[in-house]
Amino acid sequence: MSLTLLYDSGPCYVVAKPAGLLTQAPPGIDSLEARMKDFLRQREQKEGNLYLGVPHRLDRPVSGAIVLARHARATRRLSEQFEARTVRKKYWACVSGPVPEPEGVWRDFIRKIPGEARGEIVPADHPEAREAVLRYRTLGETAHGAWLEIELETGRMHQIRIQVAARGCPVLGDKLYGATIPFGEQHEDARLMAIALHARVLAFSHPMTLEPVSVIAPLPENWHGLVDEATTRA
Repeated sequence: MSLTLLYDSGPCYVVAKPAGLLTQAPPGIDSLEARMKDFLRQREQKEGNLYLGVPHRLDRPVSGAIVLARHARATRRLSEQFEARTVRKKYWACVSGPVPEPEGVWRDFIRKIPGEARGEIVPADHPEAREAVLRYRTLGETAHGAWLEIELETGRMHQIRIQVAARGCPVLGDKLYGATIPFGEQHEDARLMAIALHARVLAFSHPMTLEPVSVIAPLPENWHGLVDEATTRA
């Protein structure tokens, strides 16, 4: 059960989540939270339960940076930053097909589909509508479409995946939202599959010292062919 620690300061950690791994799960099921708790037990030479706050999450097929906290006060302060939208979150995505414009702002209204683990775009006056805003720019092109850098202004369920798919350019490998081009290693268990969406940069204020923190999450192996190709085409 591997773990890549990207930042470690006081009660604050940033960890690289691999694609196909849950952020949190019930006891006995592998998750990033469980791996981090095992790491801390070994490092601190402790047994039994320990506190680990998870102020935000990444979808199972998404890789990249997640911040975790060792005590409740740090967790609360980090959660307040997410709620106030002062945390900067930049993602890299490889999508199928070209985007309508090389850069811009997408503003939509999203709702979770009742009884399903996915969302959809709805009219602004829908009773369950929640505003979703992101900024993007094109970093390059691959044989399949565009390589994008995306900065979230809001944090809705599956937001990036829904918004790019609604414009006819789903994230590679994201069958849930209509992708037909595979990405990364293929598994019989669909829950282990990756999509070409990576939480590249996470920037926030340290919950105790208030010093600015900015962490870049290295790309997983399955990205390198795509990014190398996109760079040569840019």
